[in-house]
Amino acid sequence: MIVIAGWIELDPNKRDQGLIDAKPYIDAALEEPGCRAYTWTADVQVPNRIWVYELWDDEDSLAFHLAEAPYKDMGAHLGTCGTTGSEISKFRVDLEEPVYDQTGTPRADFFTA
Repeated sequence: MIVIAGWIELDPNKRDQGLIDAKPYIDAALEEPGCRAYTWTADVQVPNRIWVYELWDDEDSLAFHLAEAPYKDMGAHLGTCGTTGSEISKFRVDLEEPVYDQTGTPRADFFTA
């Protein structure tokens, strides 16, 4: 599994409408094979920032996405919104488990491995 997470900063006067106008690209990405999540949200504390969260089954799914129109069109769209910076990373997930154990206690350690 691969997690994409990070932020993009836009012209604060264009951020909200930019997110609304990005819906077709987000919807298209969600239909791609191997896409489990694809969410872009406005930061309520930083008026020019959006947060990116994506979840992909594997490298092949992510590679497919990066080569397709929704990804390229989203990049072009963001360019019209006054992009001023970004920091987006990918993370390979080798172990996944719940935060809460069987008793409902939140745990930082990995307890099922």
